[in-house]
Amino acid sequence: MRYPIGVQTFEKLRSEGFVYVDKTALVYKMVNESSCYFLSRPRRFGKSLLLSTLKAYFEGKKELFEGLAIADLEKDWTEYPVIHLDLNAKPFTKLQDLHDLLHDQLTVYEREYNSEAVDKSSEGRFRHLIRSIKEKTGKKVVVLIDEYDKPILQAIGNEELQDQFRNTLKAFYGVLKSADADLRFTMLTGVTKFGKVSVFSDLNNLKDISMSPHYAEVCGITEKELHANFDEVIVELADANNQTKEQAYEKLRRMYDGYHFCENSVGMYNPFSVLLTLSDNRYDDYWFATGTPTYLVELLKKSGFDLQALSNYETSESALSSIHRADINPIPVLFQSGYLTIKGYDKEFGVYKLDYPNEEVRQGFIEFLLPYYTYCQTSAQKTIVRDFVLSLRGGDVNKFMKLMQSLLADTPYELIRELENHYQNVMYIITKLMGFYVQAEYRTSRGRIDLLIGTDKYIYIIELKFEGSAEEALHQILAKDYALPFATDGREIIRIGANVSKETRNIEQWVVTR
Repeated sequence: MRYPIGVQTFEKLRSEGFVYVDKTALVYKMVNESSCYFLSRPRRFGKSLLLSTLKAYFEGKKELFEGLAIADLEKDWTEYPVIHLDLNAKPFTKLQDLHDLLHDQLTVYEREYNSEAVDKSSEGRFRHLIRSIKEKTGKKVVVLIDEYDKPILQAIGNEELQDQFRNTLKAFYGVLKSADADLRFTMLTGVTKFGKVSVFSDLNNLKDISMSPHYAEVCGITEKELHANFDEVIVELADANNQTKEQAYEKLRRMYDGYHFCENSVGMYNPFSVLLTLSDNRYDDYWFATGTPTYLVELLKKSGFDLQALSNYETSESALSSIHRADINPIPVLFQSGYLTIKGYDKEFGVYKLDYPNEEVRQGFIEFLLPYYTYCQTSAQKTIVRDFVLSLRGGDVNKFMKLMQSLLADTPYELIRELENHYQNVMYIITKLMGFYVQAEYRTSRGRIDLLIGTDKYIYIIELKFEGSAEEALHQILAKDYALPFATDGREIIRIGANVSKETRNIEQWVVTR
């Protein structure tokens, strides 16, 4: 079986015999239901292939669709001129980079259709090109724009540059509304949707299908599609990893399934990770290996977000569906980027519950965060985690706390915006990496525990006092009887009170009782 890893062109995929999970019934539904769409999906989820499929369809390449669902649905196969723009083609560090990319891609079509605009601005050339193609071919034009938001995302943290990108793209994309009479079909894809004063403010004719139940399966792989297309090779995966076929399916589900783009939808597998797993016959964090944008961490740190709250986070649909310029809430970006997904929905109040989609994202994201909250280098993570694990498994509190001191000793002042929040986040990251049950600010009937760590033999109850004393912290654990919910647990309970100095930005002292 040939896996289309890195293949984003539908024509190449079909003509060279790569496996294809058939989404063409949804393509047919899309092109016959409306004419102007926007779709947000995480990176490496098949957006580029979807646009390439639409391009082949509108170019009338009927032979590429033989044997697929659309072959029985479409009777006409009318050919239309297509403008396909890809903003993922280069990095954007300055405004000129965007102008250069638009110039290069518009020039290709201007030469093909002998179009020369009087207005030399990008939006002027774009509007003239659409009109010129319509006049010369006698047919309406199809416009497909891939990764429309990449320049804006790359400029997060640089407001001046982001404003320059936004203003340029707002004018450019605004052509799609003014040229509506000359357009047969339009689709924009990206990772995020920017709202209000952003690039979409004038595009009220776009139909956003990002959270539509009708198109929840348009990108990615469903459980049913996994069985239908890959059942034989999953047997090979199981054999290579000393598993039964059922165990292989279960691990694939645990590692890569779990994306929900609207309420009550089927879970979607990450196609990039699934295809690489089947190709290599090995489970790995493939999606994370392609890189996680640093702007996500910058948003988390800038907002002082409590990392523990990422699990079971509750929010509204309006908060999820659009990102606003002045908003530093990281949740919409994390959701639209695929680091959080819908895990529950309260229909009465319109409240969504979010969580990590699967183990690949949960573990990969936590590992990614550590160097941004401490000076721990990625190469040293495994050693550090091993030392923490061994100390807690053995009940060695002093070693655990000294390791924590050492990890925090080199944390620069600029990494710390709010001391208490910072250290709770660091301890949360460390304990998550250790793979133990951990719950920061565990609520009891008499208060809340700063950090709770459970191993097979011990339950650690940790209370931190900032600019207080270790004795005060331990007294709070005892006075509020934080150990009571675990009295019948059977594991030994270890209570740790510690103080953190604002001056040294580190743990100074701790006291322990068992």
